[in-house]
Amino acid sequence: MKKLLFFLITNCFLLTAFAQSTTWPKDKANEWYQQQGWLVGADFLPSTAINQLEMWQSETFDTATINRELGWAANIGMNVMRVYLHDLAWKADPSGFKKRMDIFLFIAAAHKIKILFCIFDDCWNPNAKIGKQPEPKQGVHNSGWVRSPTMAVHNDSTQWGYLEQYIKDILTTFKDDNRILMWDLYNEPANSNYGLTSLPLLKKAFEWAWSVRPSQPLTAGVWFMEFQVINKYQLDNSDVITFHNYSDTASMKQAIDSLQKKGRPVVCTEYMARSNNSKFETHLPILKRYNVGAINWGLVSGKSNTIFPWGSKEGSPEPNPWFHDIFRKDGTPYSKKEVGLIEQLTGTK
Repeated sequence: MKKLLFFLITNCFLLTAFAQSTTWPKDKANEWYQQQGWLVGADFLPSTAINQLEMWQSETFDTATINRELGWAANIGMNVMRVYLHDLAWKADPSGFKKRMDIFLFIAAAHKIKILFCIFDDCWNPNAKIGKQPEPKQGVHNSGWVRSPTMAVHNDSTQWGYLEQYIKDILTTFKDDNRILMWDLYNEPANSNYGLTSLPLLKKAFEWAWSVRPSQPLTAGVWFMEFQVINKYQLDNSDVITFHNYSDTASMKQAIDSLQKKGRPVVCTEYMARSNNSKFETHLPILKRYNVGAINWGLVSGKSNTIFPWGSKEGSPEPNPWFHDIFRKDGTPYSKKEVGLIEQLTGTK
């Protein structure tokens, strides 16, 4: 009886350890990265959507705008877009949500753009609601962006059952879809003053994803050096290392040098804030030289108001320079010089 009990306990331990040890080996991650070519793109939200819910709900899923704006990205050589999902859009209509994801992927693939889907997010407004979304507050950066999950769900693990179903359903449905570049499981955990309270949900996101183990790599990007415990978990468990950096070139180089020592591919999934000394002309050549993927925040100026800087006040006039974004709503570039540089570095000019 004791031997049987020992056998069961040992095997249970081994199975648990295996379930939590499915991060890709470094050589697999690097082989995958070599097949991608240099990744260049933007964090994408269609200009007609104020947030993730307005993008994905059936009533406001705007395929015409998505197709047009991804076409502008493709024309300057961009080959990847980072796109946020939202748990409430799935919860309200799981089948329809996945159909819209498939339509979006079809449009992106037609432009030869791969997608990096982002699942959870700790940023901006805490209390998302399904249905009609608010109108933008003129001049206010990301006035309508919403966290996923809501603060109430984030803070109450007894409500996480549907989040587990959400991640497993999405990843199971698309786990072998070659139109998807990568899964970013959690954007900026610890933001919005959550701090270390985000660590349990971050760990669960990885565990739920590992239980599916999609063919695409999994990641969660480091973004703020204060949260060492969270950073360590992200770096230890991501197949491909991703990070955010909105600072000057010295900071960007330091981040790249530090992260590449981990021996895994490195992709910058957020950068480029002009008035913060993070610019295409200064940063994009560095990212290419180091073979680091370059995904800047924002493609087309729209309802998200991300041309305005963080902390901007309601009623602010159009800033000079723009904080984020590349194109105006009519497709003309904010800066022809910037677009020319992107075209040059991507080999489309």
